[in-house]
Amino acid sequence: MIINAKLLFIYLLVINAVAYFVFYLDKQAAKADRGRISEKSLLMLAFIGGTFGAVYAQQTLRHKTHKQPFRFFLYAIAVLQFLLVVLGLVLVLKP
Repeated sequence: MIINAKLLFIYLLVINAVAYFVFYLDKQAAKADRGRISEKSLLMLAFIGGTFGAVYAQQTLRHKTHKQPFRFFLYAIAVLQFLLVVLGLVLVLKP
């Protein structure tokens, strides 16, 4: 099955924007001492493709940068996705 590259690009663009925005909302909730977004939900956004948005938000908003094990899991998801992309490219470009 071949994935439509344009649809994949649009999906990744949207999910990363959503991930960044949800991290922003959680940061604002933390500042205002309001109800928070669960770490499970934040990590799930990264897992389903929003890793770049999540990591970018974490760094630019300085949100959950020292929180363990959250940080470990976020970067583990990023490494796993990177390895899956490399494996996919190897399989697709294999002669």
